[in-house]
Amino acid sequence: MSFKEQLKGRDLLTLADYSKAEIAYLLGLATKIKKKRKNGEVYQPLKGKTLGMIFEKSSTRTRVSFEAGIYQLGGTGLFLSSNDIQIGRGEPISDTAKVLSGYLDGIMIRTFSQKDVEDLAENATIPVINGLTDDYHPCQVLADLQTIKEKKGELEGLKLAYIGDGNNMAHSLMIGCAKMGIDVAIAAPDGYQPKGEITEHAKSFADGSEVLITDDPIEAVKNADVIYSDVWASMGQEQEQKLREKAFAMYQVNTELFSHAHDDAIFMHCLPAHRGEEVTTEIIDGPQSVVFEEAENRLHAQKALMVALMG
Repeated sequence: MSFKEQLKGRDLLTLADYSKAEIAYLLGLATKIKKKRKNGEVYQPLKGKTLGMIFEKSSTRTRVSFEAGIYQLGGTGLFLSSNDIQIGRGEPISDTAKVLSGYLDGIMIRTFSQKDVEDLAENATIPVINGLTDDYHPCQVLADLQTIKEKKGELEGLKLAYIGDGNNMAHSLMIGCAKMGIDVAIAAPDGYQPKGEITEHAKSFADGSEVLITDDPIEAVKNADVIYSDVWASMGQEQEQKLREKAFAMYQVNTELFSHAHDDAIFMHCLPAHRGEEVTTEIIDGPQSVVFEEAENRLHAQKALMVALMG
């Protein structure tokens, strides 16, 4: 069975559900789709298809990249906030899934609970894409892997160091890197490290690569090819901002910390970024930063995902 046949109609709940070969296929497809756009080619394999986009969490990159992406592929995107549909007024997710399956060709949902995404997928008869939950952010990591491959020429054998909160980005980076043969080191203070069960799950995919959890950012960054950061207080944690600023004070990505990585290391961030907090201006706006190319690749990686699942 070809990858095209394997992936058609599938959900993307986490990258744990995809094999190394399937992820590699998506990255290759993303590269081809990106090249077509750069060359000005019209590529519309999803003409007549409709993607419903459920947002219970606001977004810049997720909304614009999915909405622009489905349009560029010839389809239509429908923005559905929790204020617009009955799921925000107590309708069971199972009912919403069944109703939307009769109208749409795919659903992307950006929400809080991973279980809500899983329940939606279980009851839908069309592909469901996890646009972000409190536990996972698989679409971002597809774009991240695409960016790393563009900059480094390969994935296997590299090392990525993530500095900051052990959140959905840390979880998905651990899984994605372990799947693709990248060593990954997560540096976070006690009380803010990734969930133990997700860490163990990620380690189960590491075939020759290493998944390290530490409270020492220098240990994590040593000999890294990629340094990655995220905000210290994610959406919904704003009330913890001052507490987190104190807890993460030693976890800022700055010139001194960067000096422990390889000389040609690149800096990545899923954005939005708080300059002067998790990363200094010198790093994020410096020559080794690829954050805006990474952000653009959300468009190309997600177009590949939609083509593969909805085509």
